[in-house]
Amino acid sequence: MPTLPGPETPGTSAPAFSMKPLMFETFTCTLTMMSFVALIGPIARVLGLAPWQAGLAVTVGGVTWVLFARSWGAASDRRGRRRVLLQGVGGFALAYAALCAFMVAALRHPPPVWLAFAGVVALRGTAGGFYAAVPATGAALVADHVAPDRRAGAMATLGAASGVGMMAGPGIAGALAAHSLELPLLITALLPFIALGVMWRWLPRAERHAAPDAATLRITDARLRRPLAVAFAAMFSVAIAQVVVGFFALDRLHLDAAAAARAAGMALTVVGVALILAQLLVRSLGWPPHRLIRIGGVVSAMGFGSLLFAHTQAALWGGYFVAAAGMGWVFPSVTALAANAVQAHEQGATAGTVGAAHGLGMIAGPLVGTLVYDIDPGAPYALIAVLLALAALWPGRK
Repeated sequence: MPTLPGPETPGTSAPAFSMKPLMFETFTCTLTMMSFVALIGPIARVLGLAPWQAGLAVTVGGVTWVLFARSWGAASDRRGRRRVLLQGVGGFALAYAALCAFMVAALRHPPPVWLAFAGVVALRGTAGGFYAAVPATGAALVADHVAPDRRAGAMATLGAASGVGMMAGPGIAGALAAHSLELPLLITALLPFIALGVMWRWLPRAERHAAPDAATLRITDARLRRPLAVAFAAMFSVAIAQVVVGFFALDRLHLDAAAAARAAGMALTVVGVALILAQLLVRSLGWPPHRLIRIGGVVSAMGFGSLLFAHTQAALWGGYFVAAAGMGWVFPSVTALAANAVQAHEQGATAGTVGAAHGLGMIAGPLVGTLVYDIDPGAPYALIAVLLALAALWPGRK
């Protein structure tokens, strides 16, 4: 197999490296994760779980992601991307299969509510902990093989694959659930194993490792201040927008429950389309990360800000489309900006730290968003518009 570029040519492309295995793995794992989110409500109702218990079962995956992302990334610096990425995907495949098996058994022979709750939370948390290795190590692998001026486009390619999985997951789960709740669990449990086989076959085997005495990257490292702040702000904003859209449709648009659910679902579908299109556009623009963040953040702030004046479903969908298009420029650029700020032996720890910032925003967003919503239905959108504008205009070196 051809080897990675040596220390004398950091960041250059290696002929053996291909984005396709990473794209397939990203698509497959995202589809799997999102199918669980779509199924947990109906399954919780059958098992007698309260809504807050179903919500906690989803949230715990984000918590373990935050806790382990940085450790996985740093481990890939020391032990190699291939080894750690395969361990992460393999562990996720086993944990998710165990989760699906537990839920299938619970549907057939319902256990006590406390046992069903404990089992789902424990296994979902375990799956999230292993999944934390996937985006962190994958981003570091891209940084190893792709030149700095092309990293934003490469990260956007992975983002587009994730967006397709995000859209396909709930749809596939819903279609299969029309036959039975067990069928989507059994089928999606197989997908991570397919991804593991693809990664085992096509991941580069020759790679370089950080020196044993290499300094550990600190979370407070000045080079990462802007990337971490933007990463948190971006995911924090998206999480708020996801959790309040249904309430906004009820209270501002004055729709009934069924119509509000449809309007919210369409808004989130529009988000998926906008994210995919925007991230595909990043590949052709070739702009540096700081410029993409500046323009994308301002565009997203304008989209969310427009919702302060939205009184129709069309205005809601239009605002979400514009906001998501801006986010499609911000997310891959943040990862590329962080990668370009550090040295080769720090890429894994850096990607893991950015992933932890994303996870923290995912956890904090719904809590803050619902608290601010009590002030006014438009207040959450005003908050994230201001936050994104500040993050976009943060003065920083290129």
